Amino acid sequence: MTYFINHDCISCGACEPECPVDAISEGEDKFVIDAAKCIDCGACADVCPVDAPKPADEAE
Repeated sequence: MTYFINHDCISCGACEPECPVDAISEGEDKFVIDAAKCIDCGACADVCPVDAPKPADEAE
């Protein structure tokens, strides 16, 4: 399973440097996770101040 970043993202960028496989990049209005690269480690979720990264099975 992979992670995605929900609408709560405030584009602070805290998650991007934590991703060990460079699956996170800045999108137009929030950061996004490339599902093909994501290894489901949760490092992004651990550092997010607004709890925006979520497992894909919690998609809105």
